[in-house]
Amino acid sequence: MKKLFIIKAGSTRASTLARLGDFENWIVTGLGIGRSLVEVVDAVGGAPLPPVDRIAGAVVTGSYAMVTDNLPWSIAIERWIVELIDSAVPYLGICYGHQLLGRAAGGEVGYHTGGREVGMVPVALTGAAASDPLFEGVQERFSAHATHAQSLLQLPPDAVRLGGNAFEPNQAFRVGACAWGVQFHPEYSAEVMIASIEAQRGFLEKECRDVDGMIEMVTETPDARMVLRNFASLAGQAN
Repeated sequence: MKKLFIIKAGSTRASTLARLGDFENWIVTGLGIGRSLVEVVDAVGGAPLPPVDRIAGAVVTGSYAMVTDNLPWSIAIERWIVELIDSAVPYLGICYGHQLLGRAAGGEVGYHTGGREVGMVPVALTGAAASDPLFEGVQERFSAHATHAQSLLQLPPDAVRLGGNAFEPNQAFRVGACAWGVQFHPEYSAEVMIASIEAQRGFLEKECRDVDGMIEMVTETPDARMVLRNFASLAGQAN
């Protein structure tokens, strides 16, 4: 039986993990499917990546690593993504997984010249997103949670840009028929986003950011969350 695989490219901070769980827990909740339909693979811990013929769909999580560090486990995921694209296996990359998809398909990843994007961010969908199944039922403009230092600076050749904002033009894109990347975090709840901002308070305050104001702005993001539900359907795993 094929399953939906979540590839762990890292874990959340220990303080958040103890209270709120880890990346894969939030993704499973967002997908809205039974835990028995999901298999988690700890790529950082050395677990082997599943063969293509076992995969109904694959989600690669965020990470505190940087794509340009070229860590061995990350390079392995990047090469594996090419197999998924070639086999038209549904793929969703979140944040780090978004950037890995971009580079695997020929794009460029690096540090954003504007620094970090953290907190509630606007996303405006492109005209191409109107007919894209990952964004079915999602408003043309919506709010999402984000936290990242590196970005997909250049889309891969032939990629379809699906959403962006003034700071981050490549918030969402598709390669081929069914490989998607989203820079924002559809799996985050408001509580998780607040925890992430609090954990970065010292760094953000050094940049003269209004951390308390950022926290006050945080709300749930149902349109962003819908991306995960849609992906579960595309992978044939929806309840």
